Amino acid sequence: MKKALVVQGGWQGHQPKEVSEIFRTVLEEEGFEVEVSDTLESFADAEKLLALDLIVPVWTMGEISKELAGNVSKAVQSGVGLAGCHGGMCDSFRNNVDWQFMTGGQWVAHPGNDGVEYTVNICNTSSPLVEGIEDFEVKSEQYYLHVDPAVEVLATTRFPTVEGPHSLNKAVDMPVVWTKRWGVGRVYYCSLGHQANIVDMPQVKLMMRRGFLWAAEGKELASAGAQAVNAKYTGMGDSN
Repeated sequence: MKKALVVQGGWQGHQPKEVSEIFRTVLEEEGFEVEVSDTLESFADAEKLLALDLIVPVWTMGEISKELAGNVSKAVQSGVGLAGCHGGMCDSFRNNVDWQFMTGGQWVAHPGNDGVEYTVNICNTSSPLVEGIEDFEVKSEQYYLHVDPAVEVLATTRFPTVEGPHSLNKAVDMPVVWTKRWGVGRVYYCSLGHQANIVDMPQVKLMMRRGFLWAAEGKELASAGAQAVNAKYTGMGDSN
């Protein structure tokens, strides 16, 4: 039985408890043994993290110590999957660049705030993570992020949708869903999920389900040689 750790908390506006419950249900349906925690101290036991198949952060903003972030990083480098959504993963710890480097992006804005109507465009890709999913409409926050150019983008949304200081720039397609590698670990992110009702949309829930499974599969595929090389990385010395 695969093991997953869901860690929820931080800013309550993103409904971390409700989102975590949706994720717990999805993971248990897929045969995972799931632990849901409401403390970042769950990241303190480095050996326990290394024994997991998947880590799911649902923690908006807040602060994390260099040690705790480092423990997560080392686990993912070794092959443990990391998967999450919206602010619960890529607006988690704004002062920790190691976390941002690992996850592949960081929130910077949502012009128009909540209630913006926009389209999520599925990319023309061979990835099974979005196979059979058509473009769909969302009424929520539209996330503007700073994104790692190394990610593989699976879905995008077009900016600008509402007026703002960004409107006179050319139109841009902002990544919504992506994957990347961290060491030999797999990282999956979906920027949708401002609140639980968005996570519960059929398209979003399906993408998250597939992302969890894909990220967790990396543990089995990790090679011992790659682990030895990546174990040398210890993070940025000037990260909080």
